Amino acid sequence: MPPDHGPAHGSSPTGAGRARRRGRWLRYSAIGAAFLVLVAGGVGWIAYDRLNGNITEDTDTAAELARYEKERPTVLAEGAQNLLLIGSDSRAGKNGKYGRNDGTQRSDTTILLHVAADRKSATAVSFPRDLMTDVPACRQQDGSRHEEMFAMFNYAFEVGGSACTIRTVEKMTGVRIDHHMVVDFDGFKDMVNAVGGVTVCLDRPIDDDDAHVRLAAGTHHLNGEQALGYVRARKTLGDGSDTDRMDRQQRFLGALAEKVQSNGVLLNPTRLYPVLDAATSSLTTDPGLASLRGLYDLVRGMRGIPAERIQFLTVPRESYAYNANRDQLVQPAAERLFTQLREDTPVKVAEQAPAEEEYGAQDESGTDGESDGYSDEYDEYGTYDGGEEGDEASDGKPGASPAPTFRGNTAGQASCG
Repeated sequence: MPPDHGPAHGSSPTGAGRARRRGRWLRYSAIGAAFLVLVAGGVGWIAYDRLNGNITEDTDTAAELARYEKERPTVLAEGAQNLLLIGSDSRAGKNGKYGRNDGTQRSDTTILLHVAADRKSATAVSFPRDLMTDVPACRQQDGSRHEEMFAMFNYAFEVGGSACTIRTVEKMTGVRIDHHMVVDFDGFKDMVNAVGGVTVCLDRPIDDDDAHVRLAAGTHHLNGEQALGYVRARKTLGDGSDTDRMDRQQRFLGALAEKVQSNGVLLNPTRLYPVLDAATSSLTTDPGLASLRGLYDLVRGMRGIPAERIQFLTVPRESYAYNANRDQLVQPAAERLFTQLREDTPVKVAEQAPAEEEYGAQDESGTDGESDGYSDEYDEYGTYDGGEEGDEASDGKPGASPAPTFRGNTAGQASCG
């Protein structure tokens, strides 16, 4: 019998041959899979590193605030978060087309965002830029210091930047500011574009050369450039006041917040990345927020808040007694609001009254009309007007005054239709 030299050419391999081939295939597959994992991980890391590096960390403000730590308010409500949002009107760089760059910047918009400790509600309070208030002694950009003065609110940002603005708000409200963000015109446009634009409803047309916007009355889906004009327009829309513009800004932010939530942006990586890229590229924040982790922790705490519990209002204000073109706080309503924020007690808002009723118009009987949507016992700024003794308060304590209701709206009321 001839010797067995193994299978002839083209015949089936032995079990050992099949095992060797399968082993090679498994090794190649493992190497390929590992390569894909490394590539995916590398892309993820590159994206993370890029987004992380986009954010400008405001270490100067942190250092300046540390110098005044002893005079800053103490935290009364553990777990609550207070974030100061500052919109800069700087005309430097890409913002030059919105006006002459004179080397200064002012706080075009300033909003105190209070996120409740239980993460079930959030309240955004706007401060008029022309509000007369005490601005503390602050260090200026050239290193010199200006003395404490009674001036317009946005003067604080002009002379002392974010640190001076934060200290001015803390002095006015007694609320400890945990974090801050500064965004300019171009950054605002990028964020609106990143979410695909925002829909607004106009009762009247806008034709404002200063704000670079022209829109007919009706429903509009605004891109970033149009949205910037919409929130900046003042002289040719409403009553021309900064208060009217703040109302519009609040409604726009409410519509933006609702869109981000309803479109699932926060849970969809393909939609979330461009939003994060636009947001991080335009932000200057305190060190605690100057990372994706810091921003994620903030967003995570807010993403479960329903639109009807995200509230917007303007600090109770009226025309300044010595200059009708300036504002002053309405007391004791403002202090009631600040106390609620400090103590993290719920703030109530009601739909805004028509413009002609906006600042204390009364009906013929001399009392606030029912059409303004406020409690019978409180006027439009949350001032207590009386009521029956022994009324049950909102906190369940017999005889206590019910919580005031302030003029404002919610993110749920901001959408069209």
